[in-house]
Amino acid sequence: MDHTTAEARLLEAADTLFYERGIQAVGMDAIRAASGVSLKRTYQLFPSKEHLTEAVLHRRDQAIRDALSAYTSAGSTPVERVLAVFDYLHDWFGQPDYRGCSFINSFAELGGTSPGVADIVRTHKQAFTHHLAALVAAADRPPALAAQLALLANGAMVTAAITGSAEPARDARTAARRLLDADT
Repeated sequence: MDHTTAEARLLEAADTLFYERGIQAVGMDAIRAASGVSLKRTYQLFPSKEHLTEAVLHRRDQAIRDALSAYTSAGSTPVERVLAVFDYLHDWFGQPDYRGCSFINSFAELGGTSPGVADIVRTHKQAFTHHLAALVAAADRPPALAAQLALLANGAMVTAAITGSAEPARDARTAARRLLDADT
């Protein structure tokens, strides 16, 4: 198995297992078994579980940024592009394997003990807020609205995971609409 294939298999297996069970509950042997990559090769590619965890989060960060950008760019008006963030969340929350935001979950598990994980999570959440800020600016709304919308979105992520329902995205969308309308 070549380097690229082994790395992709490890990242996919780790991402799936971490999301299903939590990072601390998954050992390297479970990742090795799920990926089909030898333990020796696993540690050649990722010298520690922390290195693997960080790589998984970097990979997921890029995938989310790409998906969210594609989703919001399809909106027909600047306001609809802002609200599309919450439609994206509703679709995500409705997936049968939704267990919350990997970044919030990772920070809850490791944020106090892993500066690398904490930095990746902060960077991801800042990028999410910056994306919202660009959408808010294009909708000609006050810049402060981006942080308020980010709070709504992140709260919906946690609430959806706890309740097992996609409806928090709809509630957050309704609140976002009110905030957008209040600033016109």
